[in-house]
Amino acid sequence: MWATGILGASETDLQLGCSTHRVCWRMAHKNPKCDDDCIPETALEFIFGYIDDSKDRHAISLVCKRWQHLESLTRKGVTITFSYSAKPTSLRRFKRLESFKLKGKPRAAKFHNLVPEDWGGYAESWVKEIAVNCQCVKSISFRRTIVTDEDLIKLAKERGHMLQELKLNKCSGFSTTGLEAITRSCRSLRALSLDDSNITDQGGKWLHQLALHNTSLEVLNFFASDLAIEIADLETLMTNCKSLRSLKVNEVDLTKLSGVLREATALQELGGVVIQPSIDDNGQQTETVYLPRSLTSLIGLCYMGGDEGDESFNSTILPLAPGLKKLDLQRAFLGIEGHCELLCHCSKLEVLEVLFGIGDQGLEVVANTCHNLRRLRVEFGDRELQEGFITQRGLIAIAQSCSSLEYIAAYISNINNAALMAFGEGCPKLTDFRLVLLDEDNFVPDFPLDEGVMSLLQGCPELNRFALYLRPGSLSDIGMGYIGKFGHKLKWLLLGRVGDSDMGLSMFADGCPSLEKLEMRDCVFSEAGIAMSMLKMKSLKYVWVQGYKATEMGRDLLSMKRFSWNIELIHCTVNGLGEDPGLEIIEKEPAQFLAYRSVAGLRTDNPETVICL
Repeated sequence: MWATGILGASETDLQLGCSTHRVCWRMAHKNPKCDDDCIPETALEFIFGYIDDSKDRHAISLVCKRWQHLESLTRKGVTITFSYSAKPTSLRRFKRLESFKLKGKPRAAKFHNLVPEDWGGYAESWVKEIAVNCQCVKSISFRRTIVTDEDLIKLAKERGHMLQELKLNKCSGFSTTGLEAITRSCRSLRALSLDDSNITDQGGKWLHQLALHNTSLEVLNFFASDLAIEIADLETLMTNCKSLRSLKVNEVDLTKLSGVLREATALQELGGVVIQPSIDDNGQQTETVYLPRSLTSLIGLCYMGGDEGDESFNSTILPLAPGLKKLDLQRAFLGIEGHCELLCHCSKLEVLEVLFGIGDQGLEVVANTCHNLRRLRVEFGDRELQEGFITQRGLIAIAQSCSSLEYIAAYISNINNAALMAFGEGCPKLTDFRLVLLDEDNFVPDFPLDEGVMSLLQGCPELNRFALYLRPGSLSDIGMGYIGKFGHKLKWLLLGRVGDSDMGLSMFADGCPSLEKLEMRDCVFSEAGIAMSMLKMKSLKYVWVQGYKATEMGRDLLSMKRFSWNIELIHCTVNGLGEDPGLEIIEKEPAQFLAYRSVAGLRTDNPETVICL
């Protein structure tokens, strides 16, 4: 949840939301002074302790100063979804804060060359505040944030005795030196996650210290971190931490983990292991390693053979298939037949991540087998290595058979209105829908997709996250208006290559009453049209746009400055070599800006590539 007044994100929604919000609103407006003696303080603290929804918490804090004080005392968690939207000193209000989450760089930073590496998003000031004033913090999560060794050493020194969970996902700026300080001092860690972080490996004994001093670890994740480890340390860790239920490593050969897996009495999730061909280069049978039958989740398993992994990979996974609930095959290098052979046995599957090489045929097998599927992600793969592709045929099969689907994100080669309508009719529980139509030569005859988008939004009333990256002409101004009219609960929206003119954006902005974050790419809208439309949307707090009709130095965006918006122009360049190997060419990326509401004022740590208006 966005940090307006440092609103924390709820971890558990007790569905007290609407009634609590209405009651607090009435008390704040009908009785603004609020009789301090009407309800005992202990009773209020007890009641507030059961309210987790951030909007309800915010409503409570507006009733009177006494309620605001008690609300701050009972707040256990705070989430800042954009690091420059609030001041770190605002955390001082929450004396009993136990959980803190911070997101630094824009989401676009995970895509190559969209956001400069030195854009910002530093954890330092937040770490200092936590170290000094947050005495009860047990859980810290940083995402897309620059964290230094000094930050980790400070956390280890000041909060190491309390810290039970540390997540540094998609972060950078630190090394194994900082990690070793954490693992040596934080001896009560239950979860340590370094997923997809850029970590400098300086050797050291970070994993060795963790294995020696920790007996309560339940989750260890250093997937996609390029960290090298000693297998003996993993074996010691598994022996000492009998409650370890999730282990994600970084490209460790499965044959080297036989000793680790023998000790894995509680392991339910395994990720990041490498499966070798069943026959080596000399024609010899490779060692067979049997995975624990307790596993219900396999993530990021990688096949390292020169051929498709159908036989070698599936022979390892098939014994577990009937009990699997979560499966990630993005690095398995399976062909269409390999996908079908494996997935037809996964009747309990709830979460599936694949590349589009699974093909429509593979998705049809999923639809026929995985009736409990809740989340499906189909990522873009290498056309030269994969034979399959996804069209409306595969999507319609999923929509008609997987009625429990809550999340779908897919890269596709073709789409029509019927496919979108099928999701509106067959998947009423959808809360997150994301579609990228690949820029290929094939003709899509069913443009625009206006009617399909309308049916999807009408049939999925709980949809709160929505992404459409299409092709020019795929969604008209009328379709933009449908998103505004029927996107009642949308909080996050990504639009790419949609709309015909500023009129469509204006029609969209007349609706979407709950929208908080908007991202747009490669659209036809003008700078003035964007600014005027954004000012219509009272709930909007964050806008990122790349590829629009820009003015010099963001002149037409300045009107937003009067309404507490911080605006940053981001200049990105791509360096490359021309035909002459000695000649370097610099290509400018499309115009890009970031705008966000902030109670912290203008930031001062922006690099030269970022101009704050």
